[in-house]
Amino acid sequence: MRIGLYPGTFDPVTLGHTDIIRRACALVDRLVIGVAINRDKGPLFTLEERVAMVEAECAKLAEETGTEIVAHPFENLLIDCAHDVGAQIIVRGLRAVTDFEYEYQMVGMNRAMDASVETVFLMAEAKYQAIASKLVKEIARLDGDISKFVSPEVRVQLLERLGKG
Repeated sequence: MRIGLYPGTFDPVTLGHTDIIRRACALVDRLVIGVAINRDKGPLFTLEERVAMVEAECAKLAEETGTEIVAHPFENLLIDCAHDVGAQIIVRGLRAVTDFEYEYQMVGMNRAMDASVETVFLMAEAKYQAIASKLVKEIARLDGDISKFVSPEVRVQLLERLGKG
């Protein structure tokens, strides 16, 4: 069984994330969505809320693709999380050249720790390349329309969290 790990903070999960998840499902039998605790980023949503959002969004994708998709919170090294869930593949989404520079360094470090875990990069679809959770939150804070960036369910949760729902 090919197991992939797609890590991120998912604060909140965007259509860009779900695009990568959908496409990663074609590469693996089981996809683990590693929801990073990442206290340094100061997430808007709690870990439990982010896991629940990811699970809700992925339930539809699992049904459509026939791939088992599970959310897994983690706070350790990415390579250790890959070991914990039995992943042979780490899936990373790329939006721009600046993403690649950071990801290139990350791959080098992960390979130095365990060369048996492969990293696969998936380019975001063009219509999703500008989407970043940080920007979606800022647009929502300033009363902009975020319906092109997140699902209707995530939109409601985000607006409620910001006191705009």
